Order: sequence, then structure tokens, then C-alpha cells
Amino acid sequence: MDETVKTGSIKISTIKIGTIKIGTRGSKLALWQANWVKSALEEKHPLHVVELVIIKTKGDKILDVPLAKVGGKGLFVKEIEEALIGGRIDLAVHSMKDMPAIIPKGLCIGAVPERETPEDILISKSGALFSELKPGARIGTSSLRRGAQLLHARPDIYVLPLRGNLETRIRKLETENLDAIILAAAGVKRLGFEDRITEYLREDVMLPAVGQGALCIEIREADPIIFSIISGLDHYETRATVLGERAFLNRLEGGCQVPIAAHGKIDNNLFTLTGLVADVAGTTVIKETISGPVDSSEAIGVKLGDRLLSLGAGEILETVKKEIH
Repeated sequence: MDETVKTGSIKISTIKIGTIKIGTRGSKLALWQANWVKSALEEKHPLHVVELVIIKTKGDKILDVPLAKVGGKGLFVKEIEEALIGGRIDLAVHSMKDMPAIIPKGLCIGAVPERETPEDILISKSGALFSELKPGARIGTSSLRRGAQLLHARPDIYVLPLRGNLETRIRKLETENLDAIILAAAGVKRLGFEDRITEYLREDVMLPAVGQGALCIEIREADPIIFSIISGLDHYETRATVLGERAFLNRLEGGCQVPIAAHGKIDNNLFTLTGLVADVAGTTVIKETISGPVDSSEAIGVKLGDRLLSLGAGEILETVKKEIH
């Protein structure tokens, strides 16, 4: 039976007093994210013990191959999801952009905390903006989504693979003869490297990845106790926005390592979603925007996916998949 303790006018949950195990990757950014969730849970449920369980994923182990060639779907989440299904952890904290469109049977998105800024940023060695980089400039990123949009905007630059955790990628700007690198603003801000940012890239130049800047707290579907414990971390507008973006991704049957981008916004209960599909070289880009009620965000995502498919997105994605495998 659920119990509560009353402290003044505040009710503190004491549901199933015990240890809550959070599964996470071991990078500094992943640990920052997991510790943020840990602290939030400890504040809301002080009678629980919350601990982190670090799990190494395939994406962490293979660092010398571009992400798209490793096998995109579930690259940074599969082993953690297996631990969740097996009961070794009670919940998992992921970067939402790492989540495949399809979640394994028996698991679900339990909570989506308020989103950090979703944009991509440029860090350049000289301090030059993207538009000011010299022809032939070398820009590091292993994201096909980023590479395609960079080349679409500036076909005169070179895109080179860049793997590793965030600190490693920033260091490689100096050691790999690069002129600039592209990173997610959210991770840069969370780890305190905001002073290194040269430029926030405008959406018309670089549409973000689906779910970028948001966290995913994944749980077992048949675990109402954990769902109750984490429900206070859910942010309605972020959840609606991210689920709309993910519905778009799902309609296109895309993994996180293909040139698909989407960004949703909410203004006065109106949900506006922009989606993009591109070929790897950035020569062909299909981009559309549609709007509708917030409570229909997932239906809007499907509708936008259908619209892009009608414009040839399916053929582009099939070609991309052949090129990278």
C-alpha cells in the first residue's frame, strides 16, 4: 500500500522504501544526466536510496568507426535496456536523441524532464562563424544529419569523422587538424564548456536531431511503483514536443544515425513541427513544416512523415542505408 509522510504542508512519498537503481552510460555527460535525475529523485523521495549502475554500450566500445557504419539503432541504449528488462536496474537515463524510434516490448518512456536548448553549436579554432570559415575548411562530426546539412549550406567545406565523448571531441579540434567541430548545445552547457561556443547554429542552417536536448527516463511498463516515483519529473510540453518528433522519426522508420532531423515548438497551445530528410552529400534536402493542437503532436509527427515520404524521402533514406552498409 502507498504511504505518505506529512512534513508541514508537503507530502513526501515513501512508496516502497528501498534502493532505486539507475542504469547509465559512464561518460561524463551521461553521468551528469543520471546524477541530475538521482538528485531530483532524492529531493522528492528522501527515504529512498538512489544509486547509479554504469553499463558500457556498444557505442562506447567501438570508437574508431563512424557511428552510421556500426549499426545505428540502439547503439547507446541496447545493453542498458537489457539490464532494465532483466531487472538489474529499475530505470534508465538516456539522451533522448539516442533512443531508437521503436522501444523494446515491455519498456516505455516513463518521464521526459524539461528540455535543455535543442540547438547544435559550432566551436571553431579561429573564432570564425560558420559563414566565415574559409573554403576547404575541415569540420568534424560523425553525424550524417549534421554532415548533410553542413554540406548543403557550404558545399565548399569538408566534413570529417569525429568520435569520442564530448571532452575528447573538443580536444580533437586542436589535435586532428580541424577548423571547427559541431556539437549539441545541451551537452556543452551541461558540462560547463559554454565559454567555448563560437556560434549557436540557426535552425535554417542546422535542424536538430529528434529529441536533442531532452532526457529519456525509461522504465518497465509493468512497474507502477517506479512510474509513480518518477512521474514528478515529467514535463508536459517537453513530452508532447518530443513524442511528436519521435512519431515523425518512427513514420520514416529512421534510426538515430541517418540524415533525419526534426524540431517541434509549442506556442499558445499550437504545436509546430519542422522535419527534414537529406542525402549524405547534402545535395538533396526535403524540409517541411506543419502545425496543429499540442494534444495531437504525435498525429502531427506522422502527418509530417507522410508528407516527406510523398516528396521522395523514402527513396533518399533507402539510398543512404545502402551507402553506409
